[in-house]
Amino acid sequence: MSHHLPDTKIPAPCIVNAGIIVNKLDMKRLLADLGRVRYIYTQEGKLQSEGEGDVIEVFANPKRSTLVANSSLYLNVASFDYLELKQSPQKETFFDLIQEGTCLRLMPLSTPIQERRERTWNVSAIEAMMEEVLAARWDAEIDDDCGDAF
Repeated sequence: MSHHLPDTKIPAPCIVNAGIIVNKLDMKRLLADLGRVRYIYTQEGKLQSEGEGDVIEVFANPKRSTLVANSSLYLNVASFDYLELKQSPQKETFFDLIQEGTCLRLMPLSTPIQERRERTWNVSAIEAMMEEVLAARWDAEIDDDCGDAF
């Protein structure tokens, strides 16, 4: 006797502000937008470390480590069993990366929109500085060319 399950399609989960994410790609997508964060690292409920830092890289590689040092976070989603998305009573979102008895809690200090604005501003500022440097260089070259005529 053959038992076949019906051919029903289960829709992909829809998680809004709270839930558990086990898919590594979804975890990467959520964490990739983080910029500056406050982090708390606990083992068996005991505080091990806390501080602030910038999320530099988010990746999934079972042969590499998650690293938190020098105010920089390199997050390997393969280091964790799941990500729990939560909200504080003040409606601020935070992320708990869970692996057995350990938890790396990340609390964003900026939003993705703020991060994009900051990056855009930085690019604009660099472009403006480069224009000034090039203009000054061209002025210096013109002055040198004019000085050679005498």
